[in-house]
Formats: sequence, C-alpha cells, structure tokens
Amino acid sequence: MIRSKLRTLLLGGGSAAVMLATALVPATASASPAPGARDAAGTAAGFWACTVPPGYTFTSTQQTLNCGDSGFRTYYFVQPPADGLWACTVGDGFTYSSTQNTLDCSTGGGFRTKYLLRTPKTGLWACTVPSGFTYTSTQSTLDCSTSGGFRTKYLLRAF
Repeated sequence: MIRSKLRTLLLGGGSAAVMLATALVPATASASPAPGARDAAGTAAGFWACTVPPGYTFTSTQQTLNCGDSGFRTYYFVQPPADGLWACTVGDGFTYSSTQNTLDCSTGGGFRTKYLLRTPKTGLWACTVPSGFTYTSTQSTLDCSTSGGFRTKYLLRAF
C-alpha cells in the first residue's frame, strides 16, 4: 500500500516536472533571435556577428574563436539603432541623452562608453546637437560624460 502511494506520488511529480520543462522551452528558445529574423518593420532583428554591418550598431560584445583563423576575436551583438536603445555606437540620424561606463562594449578589455540613443526632436535634452538642429538652452551634467566630469547637455530645436 505504501509503495503504491509512493509510486503514484513519484509518477505525478515526474509528470509535473515534464510539463514544467515543456512550458519553459519556448520561452528559452525565444530569448535570442534567430539570425536573419525580422522585426515588424522588416528590419533585421539583433544577432551576433563578426563585424558590424553598415547602418547597424552593437549593444554587447564577447570574445570568440568563430571569427578568425587563430585566437580570440570580438563577436558583436548587432541591431538597428532605435530610440531608447542602449548602444555602443551612435548611428547616423541619432543623438544620445545619457551615457554609462560599461564592459558591455569592450573590444579589447576595459570599460567603454554606452549611449542611450535618441531620435532628435524639438524639446529633447541631448548630449550632442545633430545636423538640422540648434539649441535654446544648456545645462552642465554628468549624464553625457564619456570620461568623467561634467559635460554640456542641449535643449534641441529643429530649424
């Protein structure tokens, strides 16, 4: 009798574990987009690559043996620049409103600057004044620092 109840409990627990594992597999599989995947706008979603294609930025790096004949090389997680994306480079048509010092963007060791990308528009406080814009006010801030210390932030106005 005790063996029968124990067997029933073990089988029930095993079934629950299998169902839980099955439920988690799709969530795990979708965590990193497949190479060549497209977003709703038809733009390639983020993917790992040995180089950064024109028009893309990268948001993370890692060292790999996949990108060269011998030794470790930098592997980049590349994706199209977008408003609100923390990226390692600032692409054409974008400015940035904040920075952080991080190892995410390192290509040879050490800390690098990561930028909060923003689409320029009137009324945006930005760290640079992009082409087609002027500014109507400034403030001294640490938000834009790329090497420590205060930097100027600009209130943008399109002209």
